[in-house]
Amino acid sequence: MSTHHRHDLPGDPMPEAAEPAATAGPVRPGPTAPADLATLQARALARAAPEPDEGLIVCDNLVRVYRTEGVEVQALQGLDLSVDEGEVLAVVGASGSGKSTLLGILSGLDLPTAGRARVAHHDLLAMKRRERLDYRRTTVGFVWQQTSRNLLPYLTALENVTLPMGYARLPRARRAARAGELLDLLGIADCRDRRPGELSGGQQQRVAVAVAAANSPRVLFADEPTGELDTASGEEVFAALRRANEELGVTVLIVTHDPMVSGQVRRTVRIRDGRTATEVLRPSQGAGEEYAVLDRVGRLQLPREYTERYGLRRRVRLTAERDHIGVWPDRDGNGTDADRQGEGEA
Repeated sequence: MSTHHRHDLPGDPMPEAAEPAATAGPVRPGPTAPADLATLQARALARAAPEPDEGLIVCDNLVRVYRTEGVEVQALQGLDLSVDEGEVLAVVGASGSGKSTLLGILSGLDLPTAGRARVAHHDLLAMKRRERLDYRRTTVGFVWQQTSRNLLPYLTALENVTLPMGYARLPRARRAARAGELLDLLGIADCRDRRPGELSGGQQQRVAVAVAAANSPRVLFADEPTGELDTASGEEVFAALRRANEELGVTVLIVTHDPMVSGQVRRTVRIRDGRTATEVLRPSQGAGEEYAVLDRVGRLQLPREYTERYGLRRRVRLTAERDHIGVWPDRDGNGTDADRQGEGEA
């Protein structure tokens, strides 16, 4: 891990070239003029400015608080996330972890209480109603768990795929050809004239992927896309999502509670208590490796199994070792946990 220090800030005066010494002997620097108010303001603004976007999807210290009948629920508590263009990413978490809230914000259906969220250079907090509608029609696509939210039962597969093209004002003459290409790409060209009731669950979800990709979105969001499918059908749907990513160049973000999905994608982000907790990076071959997530201000969530095993509570002591950072429990001189000893004496 390397740390970069920033020295030059906007507003800092540029050093002038030194004049050649007129006489021999040591040159003593003159007194440094104090920085004026404008310089100090420029430095403060530079330090307060947000970091530049580091991905197609960027969430910075995202907070979402729900208030109902005097009860306050913090669904997101300072979540950070960055997704590069072209990635296939899974966001995994238990019920109530905040993953569905995150998807609602990224899809433009909800607004965060605080923080920053950008998708394909769209500021989700600043968009007006019309901009938000265009964003959902052209920038992002959706695959939901419930088939009824993805497909209209009285339309054929081909007609379902062509339907969103009308909202994007694609010329009518090109719609059927585009829809046929998508169905063929996802291996369901033979289903083009069937209605959803005549398709299996896996076929329905693959048609839903084609519908989501109809308007060439930058990002495709999938909410529990295999939640109602058997293992074999689920693998077919994941294969369709990967195919859309590889052939169409769309970034794919999958939200699920199933930890086994990490075997289907290269990167898995786990959310716990409204924050990103760990990431699993999986190479093309072999098992994945789990990493803790360090946010921009240096916060780190330690896995519960570690905190319990080593007795880490409330505060810890850090030591800078030669090639790592040591994390030690807070103990008194007798090697006893000071907090527990205090509780025992009380």
